[in-house]
Amino acid sequence: MNVEDVVQWVNNLIVDKTGEHLTPLQEAILTGVWQRQKYPQIAKDYNCNESHVKKEAAKLWEKLGEELGEDLNKFNFRSKLEKKYTISQVSNFVRCVKGNINICNEFVQTIEDTKTRSPFPPNSPQNNSQSPIIDLTDAPEFPYFYDRTSELSTLKQWILQAHTRLITIYGLSGIGKSAIALKLIEQIQTEFDYIIWLSLTNTPTLSTVQTELKQFFGRSQQPSLPTIIDYFRSSRCLVILDDVQNIFSSSQLAGQYLAGYEDYGKFFKQLATSSHQSCLILLSWEKPKEIANLEAENLSTRSLHLKGLGQEAAEIFQQKGLVDEEKWSDLIAIYQGHPSWLNIIAATILELFDGSVSLFLSDVNDLFLGDLEPILESHLKRLSESEKKALYWLATQKETVDISRKTTDSELSQSEFWQAIQSLGRRGLVEKVLVGGRSLFFLNPVFKAYIQCR
Repeated sequence: MNVEDVVQWVNNLIVDKTGEHLTPLQEAILTGVWQRQKYPQIAKDYNCNESHVKKEAAKLWEKLGEELGEDLNKFNFRSKLEKKYTISQVSNFVRCVKGNINICNEFVQTIEDTKTRSPFPPNSPQNNSQSPIIDLTDAPEFPYFYDRTSELSTLKQWILQAHTRLITIYGLSGIGKSAIALKLIEQIQTEFDYIIWLSLTNTPTLSTVQTELKQFFGRSQQPSLPTIIDYFRSSRCLVILDDVQNIFSSSQLAGQYLAGYEDYGKFFKQLATSSHQSCLILLSWEKPKEIANLEAENLSTRSLHLKGLGQEAAEIFQQKGLVDEEKWSDLIAIYQGHPSWLNIIAATILELFDGSVSLFLSDVNDLFLGDLEPILESHLKRLSESEKKALYWLATQKETVDISRKTTDSELSQSEFWQAIQSLGRRGLVEKVLVGGRSLFFLNPVFKAYIQCR
């Protein structure tokens, strides 16, 4: 959906409801906001007063919000409109289609691009219909998406060029795994025949998940096929499993399955090693052990450790209305560019310091955690005893650590220590940096501060 589509779609909507077209200034506002410009820049480009732009924008958001049934503003306009646009495209498509196809809020189709998606013969079942069948019922909704151009390019290369069959996106809670997966779907949906998002929040058994997948695929494919692999071979499917960490055990090393859930590991391995043209994406706080082993064997398996944002995170402070912009980069660095953490800290700065970042950072030696503490604790509760010991030891170190040297003051043996560091890395709590050709490890600074406070 490009900016021309946006302006045309909104204009048609307004004309249908009021009989009036968008004014040139309204078109400029839509274009500018869609391209993430601020009102002063829009006013400058349009050669008019900023206050006039703000007044016209307020009228536009109110009018458009009434038509869409949404509370719109310049910050949520893009995400709200993208969702409404997709749904409207579905409705237009459904009105033109005959047949028994059950489409409701949780069964969404889009027809933005009718090009052939999968490398199958023209007469194969998956190419009989050129519109992907999409079910995002379980997917969360995000008002904003922060720039992840590099990560998205990597994911698209893995899926569309390398035909990777199993991808894990892992990282700390709130880092943006679900958001980037949703943006990925938006950009590559026309390459697939089926797309479905399933959440493992309530720890469903593998049998339950497979049944739900078969029901979804079987809605438009007759006769039904015996296994998920059969569907993955007959059509090009994209399946996203969210909150995968819920099927892993706490108090164990990362990626150890709960009792009775070990069959998930076999299922993931089967999808990675079998021949098909589909893709399974796992979203998790931690990287499964089986995934690491499959990657080592280079079996069409990849992992993306999603980390914090760079200066793109400044958009969060713009949205919140923080001041002292010269200090924003310091704030981003201190809280590791973690979008969820930065949103929480920004809310605190508004609450306590009226948005002044300078006042908040007046004591650089005291890292404020506040409402972040329960979030950090939720990660620490999942650790094994050996991981806790390694983590607490790392929290006492002032420099990055060369783990090839024996840690004489650690309670763990060298082997236990290495295993714990490896597991903490798979949870995103410990990271490494190359210095002089050697890998040195360090504890996430925010977690380090939290542990030291305890």
